[in-house]
Amino acid sequence: MKPRRDRSKRMKVLHLWTWSEVVKAIPYLRSITGSLREHWLDMLHAQRDLERTENMKAPVKTQQLLKNQHSKEDRQHAQVKFDEALHELHNVEAYLLDPVRGTATMPFRKEDELAWYVFDHFAPRGVVGWRYQSDPDEECRPLQVLEDKSTAE
Repeated sequence: MKPRRDRSKRMKVLHLWTWSEVVKAIPYLRSITGSLREHWLDMLHAQRDLERTENMKAPVKTQQLLKNQHSKEDRQHAQVKFDEALHELHNVEAYLLDPVRGTATMPFRKEDELAWYVFDHFAPRGVVGWRYQSDPDEECRPLQVLEDKSTAE
């Protein structure tokens, strides 16, 4: 009997987005990144409450213990919701850059190189630019370059 292969070692083929797919997905991406942002901020809020009570020098009262337990449950719930939304984002082959800013990337092919569309939850247009895989994370090239090339072809 052959030993089973470990699924984690299998190579995954990356879906490369087309511009038309990106345009159609903008409302969906906006919804997911909004949820990710909300759950991330909920986690931070609950964590801040916990840290605030841990730093108190006064003796811990029953009411404070209950509040701590509630904050831990809030943080756990927000973490679960965040993980679910992140999994949903990954299912459409998009990847979170910054939950607070609501930025994500989607892979595409540019001149036989891997490149990434940069999505911004707060930008009216949604997609604010692109970058090559080899570019630094903060690089964001203007979309105009892509649009000029596509109209010329």
